[in-house]
Amino acid sequence: MKQRFYFDTSVFGGVYDIEFDEPTLQLFEKVKLGEITCMYSDLTIGELENAPQKVRDFFNELPFENLENVFITDESLELAKEYINEKVVGKTSFDDCVHIALATINKADILVSWNFKHIVNIYRIRGYNSVNSQRGYKILEIRSPKDIVDYEND
Repeated sequence: MKQRFYFDTSVFGGVYDIEFDEPTLQLFEKVKLGEITCMYSDLTIGELENAPQKVRDFFNELPFENLENVFITDESLELAKEYINEKVVGKTSFDDCVHIALATINKADILVSWNFKHIVNIYRIRGYNSVNSQRGYKILEIRSPKDIVDYEND
């Protein structure tokens, strides 16, 4: 069964960031080849509106059949608020929490992000998953593109 990875907006920007471009492009190659499904949300689309044109163009050129759009719901907003209420992150990180909630509710195999401060951070991951577990959701794997492609290259 093809795995479904939720990509937060930072991953799309990583394509044109010299520090992150190589593993990001390797991960997107897997999307292009149909090896994984790239999940994204209406929040991602909104955030991409503020990204450079080349980032938006890259997203728009991804093969539609290997993409899955998920939508913000009341359930996802409530779960995101719970992350804030439990002080996993502060109120200014609400959009990050919505990405986590969407990946959780839509049962992504992995959430992929380059955001090491608010998302790909062992203490934050434990916090998100503590809330998820308490609310009856499955544990969410959260990794950077580098974690994924380095593991697969070993």
